[in-house]
Amino acid sequence: MSRYDRWNAILELLAQEGRLSVEEAAQALDVSTATIRRDFDQLAQQQMLMRTRGGAVSQSVSYDLPLRYKTARHADEKHRIAAAAAELVSPGAVVGLNGGTTTSELARTLATLPALESGFTIVTNALNIASELTVRKHVKIVVTGGVARPQSYELIGPLSTGVLEQVTLDVAFLGVDALDVGLGASAHHEGEASVNNLLISRAAQVVVVADSSKIGRRAFSRICPIERIDTLVTDARLSDDLAARLTEAGVKVVRA
Repeated sequence: MSRYDRWNAILELLAQEGRLSVEEAAQALDVSTATIRRDFDQLAQQQMLMRTRGGAVSQSVSYDLPLRYKTARHADEKHRIAAAAAELVSPGAVVGLNGGTTTSELARTLATLPALESGFTIVTNALNIASELTVRKHVKIVVTGGVARPQSYELIGPLSTGVLEQVTLDVAFLGVDALDVGLGASAHHEGEASVNNLLISRAAQVVVVADSSKIGRRAFSRICPIERIDTLVTDARLSDDLAARLTEAGVKVVRA
């Protein structure tokens, strides 16, 4: 297990339990107590947890892990979701992408797709996507303004509206923290939700890309109602019941 995988596992355990001893973490991750102590100290330095005598307690940020700690979760599913979603993009299209591990994987897939070598445009508020794809000469990158949020690398706030109000998108791919038939798409952070709502308002087609662990759940801040979503691209683990409910709500469900 890599260091980042270990850190991710520690933070998820803390999110569930609220408090974790060195011995409990070492047993759960099958590593030495010395390794866990180092991990706790390093995560505390990043203000991801609070050190206590013999262990650690969670901080609020543990419930919304930074993007770099999320990349290993459901990795295979995200690869398949990205491949399926990429088929919805035509050469020359203007594509909107918000931040997140699934949309980041989709951006990489789009950039290396032979069918799109003639060129296309990406409009994004995600700094990591813009940075990674800037070197691709056939990809035109348009970045919104805003204030960077470290957890997701997304630009948020009123400064982002200037660019988004001036563009039109053929398709917007939306990474979400949760998708529920009643509530719609939602995010943990209200700033991200607001910008994401504006992003999809500029799109002719809205596609949610999310692994099945996020379906049927609700997060703090609503992005948009279910009626605004045209397609959901998810993995094969999505239950037939949830797929049927989404279809009844007017959402085309693609299970990759």
